[in-house]
Amino acid sequence: MDNGKLTGARIVVVEDESLVSMLLEDMLDDLGCTVVAAASELGEATAKLSSATYDAVILDVNLNGTRTFGIAEMLARSGTPFVFSTGYGADGIPEHLRTVPIMGKPFSRREVERALAAALDATDASSSRRAEAEPEC
Repeated sequence: MDNGKLTGARIVVVEDESLVSMLLEDMLDDLGCTVVAAASELGEATAKLSSATYDAVILDVNLNGTRTFGIAEMLARSGTPFVFSTGYGADGIPEHLRTVPIMGKPFSRREVERALAAALDATDASSSRRAEAEPEC
C-alpha cells in the first residue's frame, strides 16, 4: 500500500544501529520515500540536518548512549516534521515532546508509514492554522 503523502518525501534517518538503519531505508524506499541522509552519531546528525534538504526526520531517542532531545527541540522549533524511534516507549520522552509520533522498536513498515504520515499531517495542519491566522494584504 503506497501512501500518497509519503511518495517523494525526503527523509533523514538518525539511528545508531546499522541493521535498523538499513531496515528503515528499505521500508522508506518501499513507501516511495527517499533517504537523503543518514547519521549514527550526534555530531554527524547535527551536521547533516543543517546541510541537507529534507521533509521529515526519523530520530532515534538514544544514539550510542546520548539522548537526542536537543535535536528534537531544534526540529520542533523549526516546525520540521519528525518521528521518534525508541525501544523505551513514551515514558522516556519529555512531556513537552510526547505529541511527536513514536515508533516503538521493533517496528513494522505499517508503523513507519503511520508515524511519518502523522508527523507530516500535523505539520500541514499547523501550517494551515498559521496561514489562516495571518491577515491578508
